[in-house]
Amino acid sequence: MTSDGPRIVIVGAGGWVFPMELVRDILSFPALRSSTIVLYDIDVLSAERTAASARELIELGALPTRIEVPTTLREALRGADVAITVFQVGGVDAFALDIEIPREYGIDQTVGDTLGPGGIFRGLRTVPALREVAEAMAEICPDALLLNYANPMSINCWATDLLDARIVGLCHSVQGTSEQLARELGVPYDEVTFACAGVNHTAWFTEFRHGGEDLIPKIREVMRARHVDRTVPLLPRSDDAYESIERVRTELMLLTGYFHTESSHHASEYWAWFRRTPELIEAYLDRRWNYLEVSRSSDASESNAEIVADARANGIRHGGEFAAPIIDSIVTGTERIVYGNVRNGGLIGNLPADACVEVACRVDATGVHPVPYGTLPPACAALNEIQITVQRLAVQAAMTGHAHLVHAAIALDPLTGAVQALPKIHEMVDRMLEAEARWLPQFTSPVDVG
Repeated sequence: MTSDGPRIVIVGAGGWVFPMELVRDILSFPALRSSTIVLYDIDVLSAERTAASARELIELGALPTRIEVPTTLREALRGADVAITVFQVGGVDAFALDIEIPREYGIDQTVGDTLGPGGIFRGLRTVPALREVAEAMAEICPDALLLNYANPMSINCWATDLLDARIVGLCHSVQGTSEQLARELGVPYDEVTFACAGVNHTAWFTEFRHGGEDLIPKIREVMRARHVDRTVPLLPRSDDAYESIERVRTELMLLTGYFHTESSHHASEYWAWFRRTPELIEAYLDRRWNYLEVSRSSDASESNAEIVADARANGIRHGGEFAAPIIDSIVTGTERIVYGNVRNGGLIGNLPADACVEVACRVDATGVHPVPYGTLPPACAALNEIQITVQRLAVQAAMTGHAHLVHAAIALDPLTGAVQALPKIHEMVDRMLEAEARWLPQFTSPVDVG
């Protein structure tokens, strides 16, 4: 990194909310305020919209930060120290196909960005774009670190790791769930320590302590009483919260012994037990939440303005994502622990070595260093292995362009297989391949076998 500060490239910078949140986070660290923040998007006008709001933040703090909006990826990456990928290939148009076609077959996804037909197809679309970024970085800035936020996290990071990119996948589910558990138990979050590991959106809190007290038994007791038995009142929720009942995650905790990192709405998509019928959905979730409708009604200019208004009222504050602290640690040498998605390679002893896992990572001036976890409790590992099997097939499909692997991955998805028989699954997958063909350049034939 130069004495002028790091060059930080945000790829997909024209998107809704997240690019501006990352800019704000970067500006919240004094050591990063001399950075050059490069906002790149294939839609240059959308990147310019983000840049206009970013410059408002910079002016608000009278900061020396520089903003660039290049027109090509190669120009953006020239001299980069860190690249952050946040794009959604195909935008809302592709996302709608991920959700609406499976819904015709009785597969009702809430978000559709992790597993299931939606998650797999989002991965198929995203991997070629990540390949383009990784290959350009290998040529233009081979020492740069790639921080990925694009979902599906495990599929994307697994595939990109195969290209020998220095990639770490980042998600806020560990932070968010650990804060939630502290609230549920009524303990100060800054006094809690924990251990967590698994796969993205299903990593398990196998230790949770307040001082010397083991809080795992209390988590089991409180969450069951509040969300299954309903003998304890629910905590108050904000008006815009989409979660109040955590019955899905609590039932999974009663099955495995441990609470995991993604919301009950998200988690309900991953398994056959919770969304197989409308009646089950109503029983496990107290209200319907549909991220497609949220995305359709979102306004990037409005969300960017809200971030600027908050900074004007409360100062430029870090929002909790790991990207900016990682960059700060590399610049300043400050040691931190973050949670990242990386190649397993034995970090979790009872999950496949080739899988992408989410574990604690130590960050310092030399980079991001995953910390070996050990072995997960058997039932936790078993559920993760089911997900890894689907992810592996999706990665192979994305990398090879073999459509029969897409069929296999979606057929083995627990919710899909519980709702539909194989002929209907094949029909659905073929429809999705045809409908999304313009975003799937690696697939030349929807009916290949072998």
